[in-house]
Amino acid sequence: MGCAIITGGSRGIGRQIAINLSRQGYDILIGYFGNSSAAEKVLSELKANGVKAESFKGDISMEQTAKDMVSMAVNSFGTIDVLVNNAGITRDNLLLRMKTEDFKAVTDTNLTGAFNMIRETAKHMAKARYGRIVNITSVVGIVGNSGQCNYSASKAGLIGLTKSAAKELAARGITVNAVAPGFIETDMTDVLSDGLKENILLNIPQKRFGKPVDVAAAVEFLTSERAGYITGQVINVCGGMVM
Repeated sequence: MGCAIITGGSRGIGRQIAINLSRQGYDILIGYFGNSSAAEKVLSELKANGVKAESFKGDISMEQTAKDMVSMAVNSFGTIDVLVNNAGITRDNLLLRMKTEDFKAVTDTNLTGAFNMIRETAKHMAKARYGRIVNITSVVGIVGNSGQCNYSASKAGLIGLTKSAAKELAARGITVNAVAPGFIETDMTDVLSDGLKENILLNIPQKRFGKPVDVAAAVEFLTSERAGYITGQVINVCGGMVM
């Protein structure tokens, strides 16, 4: 099938995306920032599906990190067919209390990191005249969220990046789309209080929280041949939370 790079691939949504794509026959390179033991565990799961798998530890907000990760993928697997920009962080606080460094840290990782990865992978995809890029944004990038000015701004920016890159790269055989999860059960959301979770549930028509497999299924479709005529789109995976 080729090679897929998934940033933030050691846990949660990224881990499930990597597993789904490995089942489709893709060799996988997962990028991660901190948890080496989690990355090693994912690699074992991927290799059990009969594909090659490697990991790369680094901060994708740094230009050189993106260059090195892409070089590793090309050297290990020969091609890059799929890029999934999933890496993301939060540093929540109310606007009037938010520190500039917390705003910048989130936008650097979530938005600049995705830009760095798209630019580096697109160089190789353009030569092959084929590629699938999927950016994991969020419904808060569409509707906003109190206490998340930094996160919402980064995810809204990712939607704009998706649409602009889609227009630039379409003639090269590269599609660029985004998936916008709603409330998904992950390590990032486990820290929220039960009361807050109950309030969120009231705004979800399906009356359940999503799971990583729900997001991974949408990504799997957008990276497939069946989605070859879809580009520049944002698919909400939120149980009807945002319509």
